[in-house]
Amino acid sequence: MTELLSKITQLDSADIAKPIGFHADGQHVGLKHKSKDLGWIFSDVPAAVAGVFTTNQVQAAPIKLDKETIKDGLLQAIIVNSGNANAVTGKIGHQHAKTMQQTAADSLNIDPNLVAVASTGIIGQVLPIDKVVNGIHQLHIAGDSKAFAHAIMTTDTVEKSITVQSQIDGHTVTMSGVAKGSGMLHPNMATMLGFITTDVSISPILLQKALSEDVETSFNQITIDGDTSTNDTVLVMANGQAGHDEIITASSTYDHFKTMLHTVTTALSIGIASDGEGATKLLAVTVKNSESSLDARMVAKKVVGSSLVKTAMFGKDPNWGRIIAAIGASDVAVDPDIIDISLNTIPVMTDGAPTDFNQEAMTEALEQKKIAIDIDLHNGSASGQAWGSDLTYDYVKINALYST
Repeated sequence: MTELLSKITQLDSADIAKPIGFHADGQHVGLKHKSKDLGWIFSDVPAAVAGVFTTNQVQAAPIKLDKETIKDGLLQAIIVNSGNANAVTGKIGHQHAKTMQQTAADSLNIDPNLVAVASTGIIGQVLPIDKVVNGIHQLHIAGDSKAFAHAIMTTDTVEKSITVQSQIDGHTVTMSGVAKGSGMLHPNMATMLGFITTDVSISPILLQKALSEDVETSFNQITIDGDTSTNDTVLVMANGQAGHDEIITASSTYDHFKTMLHTVTTALSIGIASDGEGATKLLAVTVKNSESSLDARMVAKKVVGSSLVKTAMFGKDPNWGRIIAAIGASDVAVDPDIIDISLNTIPVMTDGAPTDFNQEAMTEALEQKKIAIDIDLHNGSASGQAWGSDLTYDYVKINALYST
């Protein structure tokens, strides 16, 4: 069969329920003072599912539940609360996660083993389960799907969402993603939650393979403050309602699906990095001509995670010495005598030596909301990226006030 593929187009309006057969809603149920704090995603039919979770040894109750839930490769709904992490609260936390799962299943008239649970918020506080249970009964299948993005936010200042479309074998296929994350972000997939829906038909095994590989170059390349959350979760649901033949083997169609997925995850990753707590700038680090893509990603993440680099960018200071120091502090073998560094295309270091850059042009460059830090290691042909934000006074204020 000839595989018919087309370009990937981003829609002007993002909607997690845009793929065929998906629904979503979000409500305020009292976990937070006044903003929405409970939401769900529902598919008309069981969907193939893939998931990746925090590598923190301390894992919230929903994480442990979800790992078991998705083992069979099928999921039909996700119930999410914000304002409380349901983490480190003992046996009652696990009971509450199961209660959320069962209540959502009963409300949707589906098997509880087809429901995933996610929570985000303050660690160590018992979840007010009565509010959650009552809130679940307020959610609707034909609800406000765009409210879901707001229902999962904590210290986020803007929603992070995207919808893309393409063609597979003459069928329009759609993929949407929603994420939250602002602080405690250093995934090794922070708190970072990501939910992706698609009407593509793909086997659970290939879906998991695609997601596991993808997060290494997307979500895992974000760092805001170097702290890995107890609740990090990324789930992808593919319900197959677009109508094309199921993707069951590696092929050009599978590669096209992976490109769609990476388009969504990269956009969400950049959105999260741009909304770092107290952030005024997006830092985008690109490393090229490395011995391996892993080395390039490690160097990029080391640089974007450096507090000294972050504060320099906040202060509009072209302190490339902090950048080369961060490169040298990575676990990657480099030759500092051949490295090039530029800030927003202005070279600050060439062949391991400082350049005589125009200070006025540099000042203007560092006024921008996005700072591109480009690094050429000159010891290979691989590349990698990482994203983060500057470190500001407001970051300290936000996290000093965000307490128990």
